[in-house]
Amino acid sequence: MSQAPARNSARLLLPLLIGALVSVALGVYGANHRGASVVFRVSGFEHLIVVKSWLATVVTVFALVQLVSALAMYGRIRAITPAPWISTVHRWSGRIAFFAAVPIGVFCLYGIGFQHYDTRVLLHSLLGCLFFGVFTVKMLVLTRPGLAGWVLPAVGGTVFTVLVATILTSAAWYFSTR
Repeated sequence: MSQAPARNSARLLLPLLIGALVSVALGVYGANHRGASVVFRVSGFEHLIVVKSWLATVVTVFALVQLVSALAMYGRIRAITPAPWISTVHRWSGRIAFFAAVPIGVFCLYGIGFQHYDTRVLLHSLLGCLFFGVFTVKMLVLTRPGLAGWVLPAVGGTVFTVLVATILTSAAWYFSTR
C-alpha cells in the first residue's frame, strides 16, 4: 500500500519540475528583459493596459466556466447533471481562457518585464510567472496515466486559484482604481 503514494510522487515529479522550470524561466526572462512598452496596438483601445484588463476579464469568465464545468464533471454540483457535453465545454473554455491569457503574458513579460516597485506589482509578477508554470503542470498531468484521482482536480484548482490571484492583482485592481 505504501508503494502507491511513492508511484504517484514519482509520476508527479517530472511535471512539477517542468512547471517550476517554466515559472523560473519566465521570471528570469522578465527580470532581465528591458520592457519594450509597446508590444502591439489594438484598434479602439487607447492604452495596452486597457486591452490587458479586458482580456483578463474574458479569461475570468472562461475560468469560471472551467470551475463550474469541473465541479459538474466531478459531481460536486447536484443541480447540474453531468451531461456528455460538459467535458467538451470544459476543454474549450480552458482553451479559450488560455489563448486569451497568452497575449496578456506577452504584454507583461515582453512589454513591461518582471516588476517589483511595490508589493502589488511584485505579487502580480510572481503570480503571472507561477500561472504559466502551474498551467504547464496541469497539461502534463493530463497525459500521465496512473495518477491518483485527486491529482488532476488539485492541480486544476491550483491553476484556477493562481489565475484568480493574478487577475485580482491586475485587471481587478485596474478597474477598481480608474
